[in-house]
Order: sequence, then structure tokens, then C-alpha cells
Amino acid sequence: MARSYARMRALNDPAVFISILDETQAHKEAQALEANGDRNLPLFGIPVAVKDNIDVRGFATTAACPDFAYRCGVDAAAVARLRQAGAIIIGKTNLDQFATGLVGVRSPYGAPRNPLDPKLVPGGSSSGSAVAVATGLVPVALGTDTAGSGRVPALFNNIVGLKPSLGLVSTAGVVPACRTLDCVSVFAHTTDDCSAVLAVMAGFDGNDPYARRRPLQSPGAPPTVRVGVPQSGQRIFFGDRRAAADYTDALDRLARLGP
Repeated sequence: MARSYARMRALNDPAVFISILDETQAHKEAQALEANGDRNLPLFGIPVAVKDNIDVRGFATTAACPDFAYRCGVDAAAVARLRQAGAIIIGKTNLDQFATGLVGVRSPYGAPRNPLDPKLVPGGSSSGSAVAVATGLVPVALGTDTAGSGRVPALFNNIVGLKPSLGLVSTAGVVPACRTLDCVSVFAHTTDDCSAVLAVMAGFDGNDPYARRRPLQSPGAPPTVRVGVPQSGQRIFFGDRRAAADYTDALDRLARLGP
């Protein structure tokens, strides 16, 4: 917990978080967990950041729109499961307003800096969550993914982004972008960490009309991986020969790896 706050101060990027738990309160929660908690909890004492279109008790939910903001008295279902597993929520992260965007710069709270290259966009819409993990502020963060909002910023920040199957994780307490397609997503540095968080959050929620009864499967690739790509005649790069060559090279490399 102390490292998370020290790294926030060192990074000095006010656009990553929209709101942050007071450091003194964070330490109190950690101490209370240590005094009363079960050290075998799967996320015992882990600091977690949550995208600010997901309700967290004690924080405002803004969806990056100050005029929309409302105070939350109840955790979103996914957040409640994280707390039960021992996680401590230390802040709400920035996003493309109302989670509509893939660039991460469409927010009145500013654009989080891409840690790989500040001249590049951080990716969105879950920009703050991706940057918070990529810069080591937290080991795990929640985002949402409706049409790439979790996977795109993960790619742009060189971390792992996991989009669960529709209905596997409850979206109760999530500001909708497209209710039938919304998913709570996970950011971490490894697939193992993402899988551990998914195992905590997954489960049918009768209060979510879009929940589905899906089995939680073990991570791992199937014996034969099939990858769908656009047909060669439909790969249009608008004259960008570098991008066209890089795309072809990537497909060749993927084929050599076995798929």
C-alpha cells in the first residue's frame, strides 16, 4: 500500500485517477484487514484501482463527466466480490467520457501519459486503469470493455487485458455504454494475475438481467489455435507501406509459432 502511494507521487500524473482514497484511510483499511482478515484470501491486501464508470462505495462515480457524478453507497457487484477476497480499492481511474472512445484522451480530467512514449495516446476508454497498472501504481485494475475499451489500452501500455465472456461477470453497478455488450475487464501484468481476479469476480448474478450461467474455465490455449484475419485483398492501409509490411510480418511470425 505504501509503495502504491509513493509511486503515485513519483509519477506525478494527475490524469490517471479521478479520485483517490486518502492515504491515511488506505492504511487504516490495510491494518484492519491484517488484524481481522484471513491471510489466505486470494487478494489479501492487494491495492486495486477501478475505472470511474463502476460504482465503488464511498466514492463518486463520474464516468468522466462532472455534471453526471453521483455518490455511491453500494459497491458494484464485481467490486463487492473483490473486497470479499481481500482487495483494497484505492481510487477511481480516468476514462474516455462515458466509456465511448478508444484513444484515452476524451476526458475533461486530462489524458493519462503513455508510459512507453508520452507522444502516443494511452488508449481507451479504460486509459487510467491501464496506465495505473503499466506504471506500477497498482498490480491490478478494473476497466470495462464493450468494443475494445479494455483490450486496446492494454495493448498500448504493454500489459495484459482480459475481457470475460458476456455475462460471466456481473455488470450490476456499471454505467452502461451498451448494456447488452458491456463487460467488466481486468488489467494486470500477467495472465495468471488476470485469471486470479476473474476467478474472484465470476459467478451468476440474479440481480443482473444480462448475467449468463457460464462455467469458469481454466486458462490456457486449446491444442490447435485458429486465428481469423482479414483477407489479403481487404487489408487496406491507405498508403501506409510500413503498417502493411508490419502486419504481414506479424502474420508470418504467428504462423511460425504454430497456429
